[in-house]
Amino acid sequence: MSKIKSIQAIQVLDSRGYPTVACKVATERHSAISMVPSGASTGSKEALELRDNNNEYCGKGVSKAVDNVNSKIKNAITGMDCSQQFKIDDILIELDGTTTKSELGANSILAVSIAVMKLAAKTKHIELFQYVNDLFNINFSSEIQMSLPVPMLNIINGGEHANNNIDIQEFMIVPNGAESFSESIRWSVEIYQGT
Repeated sequence: MSKIKSIQAIQVLDSRGYPTVACKVATERHSAISMVPSGASTGSKEALELRDNNNEYCGKGVSKAVDNVNSKIKNAITGMDCSQQFKIDDILIELDGTTTKSELGANSILAVSIAVMKLAAKTKHIELFQYVNDLFNINFSSEIQMSLPVPMLNIINGGEHANNNIDIQEFMIVPNGAESFSESIRWSVEIYQGT
């Protein structure tokens, strides 16, 4: 059993210069870090990020979410086995107590959940994708085997992401059937160049 010994969150900036939550979770021997930047647009049904709504960073600061990780969440899951992903996620959801994740913030909950998952993979000395596959097979279906990752690529932007009259936010392609990842990327580039 690899018990969570420490949890620490800080505010960092994402690639667009907006604050987001970074979280480090550690056992006695391993640690993992996650960061959870947000998209340029969010849907009305998405879980809510907790933002500070003050003068700093144009109201986009996340110090409230960081404080939630460093206090409420830390107190709730420190000492737990990091391999109990579903139990930890359930505790985070219950601790928040809202359907929209507006109490703790989806940004704090997700940062902790991802860091815990990465940490558990490290303690088992396996890659993250293997750990996620194992979690899925143990909890949902043992018939799904790992396969070559298939990229999903955005080739045309619309909606909030573009200055055009296209109502659909993104047109994506999935190059299924390639023999290798590099072949799937080549196919994608050829499709993109042809549009």
